[in-house]
Amino acid sequence: MPNWLTIFRRELADYFYTPIAYVFLFIFLVSSSVLTIYVGGLLEREQADLVSFFSFHPWLYLVLAPALGMRLWAEERKTGTIQTLLTLPVSTLSAVCGKFLASWVFAGCALVLTFPIWLTVNFLGNPDNGVICASYLGSILMVGGFLAVSSCMSALTQNQVVAFVLGVVVNLFLILGEFVIVKDFLSPVLPDVLIETIVNLSYLTHFNEMMKGVISLDNIVFFLSVLVLFTYLSVVAVDLKKNS
Repeated sequence: MPNWLTIFRRELADYFYTPIAYVFLFIFLVSSSVLTIYVGGLLEREQADLVSFFSFHPWLYLVLAPALGMRLWAEERKTGTIQTLLTLPVSTLSAVCGKFLASWVFAGCALVLTFPIWLTVNFLGNPDNGVICASYLGSILMVGGFLAVSSCMSALTQNQVVAFVLGVVVNLFLILGEFVIVKDFLSPVLPDVLIETIVNLSYLTHFNEMMKGVISLDNIVFFLSVLVLFTYLSVVAVDLKKNS
């Protein structure tokens, strides 16, 4: 069995032995349902779609993904088990990938458990299920980006609270580029081409396109690039801490 798969299985099992996993599931499922129905006005809108459901995902992930990812390395370093893990015949890359993939799969399980909302919309009307599938794909890719960032921040510190705050701050920067107020603030001091680059580095720019049913290579490459970049930075951070 590959080393990363062994770590993946251990980490995924560990989630179900810790309260944070069930707290994450409860908060995500309840919050997404309440926000969709009462704040997003799912029933009042009288439209058979899940726009009001997916539009809240970036903001839920902004808080919940760092809460899920903050323990990945900070807890290992705090308890000293990181030394045991890294002395095993396993590369840092395998350890980082195994831990990250476990958190991503767990988040994916939480997303799958929202299927009653999808069934409800199909019961009430005739939605474009192709668009909904594209939105689900965008959501799982986006939460992967949030978790990759959070894993990297966790690798930088042994304090889970600090890891959580850093995860929220960095992920917030990867959201805000889409907002008009940010563009207006930057336009007097930055050239248009640089502002456009900042906008294209926003989660919302790519996720909003996928919410419209647009599964383009650009959108997929963006999210995968975030995963690869911050996974690489996590490996670097763990190696630096290991050798210090």
